[in-house]
Amino acid sequence: MKFLRRIHTIWGLLGFMLCFAVLLPFFLVPIYYPKLHHWTGKLNRIWAKGTLLFCFLGYRVKVRAPLNPLRSYIFCPNHFSYLDIPTMGLNPIDSIFVGKSSMENIPVFGWMYSRLHITVDRSRLRSKYSTYVKSGQALDEGKSIVIYPEGGIFSAYPPELAPFKEGPFRLAIEKQIPIVPVTIPNNWIILPPHEFLVRLGVVEVIFHEPVSTAGMTLADMNQLMDRVYTVIDNELKAHGNKPGNAG
Repeated sequence: MKFLRRIHTIWGLLGFMLCFAVLLPFFLVPIYYPKLHHWTGKLNRIWAKGTLLFCFLGYRVKVRAPLNPLRSYIFCPNHFSYLDIPTMGLNPIDSIFVGKSSMENIPVFGWMYSRLHITVDRSRLRSKYSTYVKSGQALDEGKSIVIYPEGGIFSAYPPELAPFKEGPFRLAIEKQIPIVPVTIPNNWIILPPHEFLVRLGVVEVIFHEPVSTAGMTLADMNQLMDRVYTVIDNELKAHGNKPGNAG
């Protein structure tokens, strides 16, 4: 069984790279013409769907409340699997990502990623501050951003959430930008974080009702974090997946 999963995983990686190679000329457009930054989200959707197609994975996108494509949001998804990255490419709102700086080391892909998205080295205080400033500037420019509030794949027992970092919530309050909690319930089973072998399944991503930060101050930050955490946690529990089901 693991042999077949290895073949499946290699095939999926090839599909991921092939989709990137085909789309690369189009990604150059928002890189060299920043006013067309909304192309990034549209290309991400094409790339995500192409990758999932190559992986023979179905997908379901659920939007629990209307999202306004003309306004900025901070999307906060749970993060248990590397598959969460292409999954968030299915976002119906054109968005950029805040991701690890190590992605810049990937040939060609890293060059593209560092110019269209925002990277952070969480081990360096200066990098974290620079990322915070760049994220604020992106919101000021009318962009929406995706930030994994756990700060990476840190949960020891998925689907139990790891503690949230303050960054996206502080940013949302300072910029008075709504936060959209996002639940990705099944990816840790389809692509477990500890073995990187794909199994067949349906990728599901749920965009919850935006949480307004209008009128909030930094004194409300913990309350905001708890609210977003609870929305995602309740949805994960509603799916009934217990820790260890991926084994």
